[in-house]
Amino acid sequence: MDALKGFKTIAGLALLMVALHVLNVATGYSLLAFGLVPRTLQGLFGILTSPFLHASFAHLSANLVAFLILGTLVMIEGLNRFVTVSAIIILLGGSLVWLFGFSGVHVGASGWVFGLWAYLLSRAWFHRSWSNLITAGVVAVLYGGLVLGFQPRQGVSFEGHLFGAFAGFIAAKVLLSTPRNGFNAG
Repeated sequence: MDALKGFKTIAGLALLMVALHVLNVATGYSLLAFGLVPRTLQGLFGILTSPFLHASFAHLSANLVAFLILGTLVMIEGLNRFVTVSAIIILLGGSLVWLFGFSGVHVGASGWVFGLWAYLLSRAWFHRSWSNLITAGVVAVLYGGLVLGFQPRQGVSFEGHLFGAFAGFIAAKVLLSTPRNGFNAG
């Protein structure tokens, strides 16, 4: 894959998040109306829009650094793989938050980040190679603290974190696991 194209895609998504947040701040956080609101008709659209919206600059910056790094590590497999993994994470993770999340507006790329994190860790399990194991080890060391994001805290969508990670695992399972044919050759 053209590394420059992959970098442009990740950087473009990050810049989109920044631009949307600047617009959100300039309009008195009016874009939060497009967040994911569980079990509401308007909240369905939020499944697609909420990963790009953030509640503050601190919230945005916390997600951007991890998104840039983890997204790039997934992008190494190619643009199509990144898009497919991201679509599974956003759609499945968001749908689960919509179905089971606590009431309120859920916004932020952290579900996406947790999904990318879980995908990279799960990839080492389903597609064993030295490069995947080394990547998973580095991701585990650098971002092992993300596990703390599964703890319920006021004002934090731990459901987004949990369901995003679950969706990342499912993405790895669907895209990387090999079907078992019931017998061993040999």
